[in-house]
Amino acid sequence: MPNRAMITVHAMLASEPTSHTMIDLYYWPTPNGHKVTLMLEEAGIVYRIHPIHIGKGEQFAPDFLKIAPNNRIPAIVDHNPADGGAPLSLFESGAILLYLADKTGQFIPADLRGRNEALQWLFWQMGGLGPMAGQNHHFTQYAPEKIPYAMERYVKETARLYAVLNKHLAERSFITGDAYSIADMACYPWIVPHERQQQNLNDFPHLKRWFDAIAARPATLRAYARAAEANPSGTPSVNDESRKVLFGQDAATVKR
Repeated sequence: MPNRAMITVHAMLASEPTSHTMIDLYYWPTPNGHKVTLMLEEAGIVYRIHPIHIGKGEQFAPDFLKIAPNNRIPAIVDHNPADGGAPLSLFESGAILLYLADKTGQFIPADLRGRNEALQWLFWQMGGLGPMAGQNHHFTQYAPEKIPYAMERYVKETARLYAVLNKHLAERSFITGDAYSIADMACYPWIVPHERQQQNLNDFPHLKRWFDAIAARPATLRAYARAAEANPSGTPSVNDESRKVLFGQDAATVKR
């Protein structure tokens, strides 16, 4: 059974004093979690991390489900929303990136065409790169039995998506042109595990150049360093004990 300990237990691990916190981030160091720390670090937003150990089932805790009913990380609570009202909570990493971009006026083009280019690539990542690479991870690394068809299917689809982004980046520094945006922040963490996805970045030279540029950004280094605060022991999210928690969910999980 998942650990249903209250999320507030993790307050002692938070990295900013409560009185100065604008954003509470419910997080685990996964690609989707890294997206949000990338944005928070780039935008200079004060935030506090609440670790949600997904391998232990902490995403099922009642307090967390009030914020993230899909029992997935990341999620945020903004204690200073633009309308001046009560704290505002959001789940889904793409929605969080867009919310923070609009909140700060940063990392999304202001013009109609640029904004929609950023949004279409953000949705491309949410609907394509993330889910397909995630299935790649599952069948090549975590599935209890190796299914050649499934492994080949998702490794090839991951390669196709890499090629799509590589082609798009052939004549531009970042996804929307010269400016770094939330579209780049959404995609980058899903390229970080390229070796685990059985991809060679040397096969995608424009993508590799883009990847190396983002990896060297100070905010990227800070964002990834914060992963150690959430998981100081480096405990893997997936092991024999956690597989049922992570991969054995069905409708009954939601009904509990």
